[in-house]
Amino acid sequence: MGEIQNRPFQLSFNASLRVEFQGSRVTSDGGLTLVRELDERLGFGELAAECLTDTRAKNAQLPIVDLLRQSVYSRLAGYEDVNDAERLAQDLSFRLIGSEKIWDHGAALPSRLQSFEAQMLAEDANFAGLAGLSRALIAKAEALDSGYRTVLDMDSTEIPVYGAQEQSAYNGHFESTGFHPLLLFNRGCDCLAAKLRPGNVHSAEGWDELLLPEIERQQKLGKEVAFRADAAFGKPEIYEALESQDVKYAIRIPANENLERNVVELLPRPVGRPSHKPIVWYKGFLYRAASWTTARRVVAKVEHHAGELFPRMGFIVTNTQLATHKVVHFYNQRGKAEQWIKEGKQAVKMTRLSCHRFRSNEVRLWLSILAYNLGNLWRRLALPAGISDWSLTSLQQRLVKTGGRLVKHARYYWMMLAEGHLTRTRFSAMLRRTALLPLPAN
Repeated sequence: MGEIQNRPFQLSFNASLRVEFQGSRVTSDGGLTLVRELDERLGFGELAAECLTDTRAKNAQLPIVDLLRQSVYSRLAGYEDVNDAERLAQDLSFRLIGSEKIWDHGAALPSRLQSFEAQMLAEDANFAGLAGLSRALIAKAEALDSGYRTVLDMDSTEIPVYGAQEQSAYNGHFESTGFHPLLLFNRGCDCLAAKLRPGNVHSAEGWDELLLPEIERQQKLGKEVAFRADAAFGKPEIYEALESQDVKYAIRIPANENLERNVVELLPRPVGRPSHKPIVWYKGFLYRAASWTTARRVVAKVEHHAGELFPRMGFIVTNTQLATHKVVHFYNQRGKAEQWIKEGKQAVKMTRLSCHRFRSNEVRLWLSILAYNLGNLWRRLALPAGISDWSLTSLQQRLVKTGGRLVKHARYYWMMLAEGHLTRTRFSAMLRRTALLPLPAN
């Protein structure tokens, strides 16, 4: 039987053609070698060793850093479940991105990867270490940024589930059963912090646990901090906390009759033939809601669109000194956070939370965020002009998914890559940009 399995197949339509299966010598994820080069330059392995503790016996076959890389890189390559490790264990890309110990023996199989994610990383110290590792990785990129100001965007999203997962619940706003995580991003679209929450909590629940430590961290670096969020975060306690920390903010608030009275002169439709282009007016005024302890500046935007009977209105509460139209423009940039969340869901499988235990699902969320941040740092720090604005999904499908074959010589491994979107020129440009980054401290 073994002789038949190792024999190439002969096809009848072409007598000269032979087909052979050599999965350990070919890969569909050759672009991961570039991410591994960036990972080395950022000191990912050293950070992981500092943040995570290996609680296994001393004779464990696979180092904890290799297991972490396999979990993160598989998500970055678009594999959404540990069951894929059955094949990836012998994939040459996943063997070569690890330590020399697994080059010839192969990466972890599903059972070992499952126990690593659901048990070892679920321990309190290691779970906290995952968040610390992600933040330390972003700090490497922040050290290269000389900007004096940082902008923070907070938003929540839905992660539907279809089983009996702990703390999953029905959310009437999203009309689905699942979890309701809270996410914090910076202007460079890095995910700075995250919190997995039950599905039925309010959108702003736990905002202080994520936002206040990050504000303190940024201010210690001497940076100005600004904050943006949608109407779900229009709460007096948030305004007061931001004002006490000297943080500029622009937060949308729901329209009501009292707010509309302040823009009543902008509501009538202009006289004459309606324009095909929307007519937009802005107005700023002081406003004090019943639950507020002081009056605050509110900026209104009123739009009249052709064919619509009533105008569109939006209100933003802010403590900035920007002109009214600039306040609206600044707030509108918050919409990018929704795009970043969408990338996390599509590219790195942030929604794949199918474990029963809530803590195990928290671990999987953080592994997806690590994959997202590593991919985003690759985009920001290594990609050449022309493709630096590609989405993570495009990077995954066009660069990571590059076919390759491995040839082992006495002294070297040769990886021969197919030239498609990942051309020799682009590969060289990314290596050069990565080489310009500072070396790790050690």
